[in-house]
Amino acid sequence: MGLLFPSEPWSAAYKDAINGNPAYVAAGKDWTHGAVAMVVKADPSIDIPQDMAVVIDVHGGECRGTTYVSAEEARKTTPYVIEGPYDNWKRMIVENQDPIKALMQGKFKLTKGHLPTIIRYVESSKQLLNSAQSVATDFRR
Repeated sequence: MGLLFPSEPWSAAYKDAINGNPAYVAAGKDWTHGAVAMVVKADPSIDIPQDMAVVIDVHGGECRGTTYVSAEEARKTTPYVIEGPYDNWKRMIVENQDPIKALMQGKFKLTKGHLPTIIRYVESSKQLLNSAQSVATDFRR
């Protein structure tokens, strides 16, 4: 049985998965631009009554922590905020979609942060996705 996505337990397991991924350590070593929030848009039909976020505090190839917070809090405190509907997050994780390509295709929106900076980290983003895929996950639908 996996961990419900998104949730605090999933967030904690994601931190461990990132730190256990040597390819992320190498690919993310130059990231010094602050934490990134992955905002899942509200969907009451699957018990997500408000926008929620998994905030990953990544720096220099290490994940220093993760938190599961309201999107409102994440938008106030996190330098980079990427938002999208639940189904797009699920599809990206399950189908191994390239995160930067999905962002450029409009499946997600960078609502806070510097787009030219984030798109320079293609391999780092792919390794964050690989880490997410290694978490035993139960999706809501």
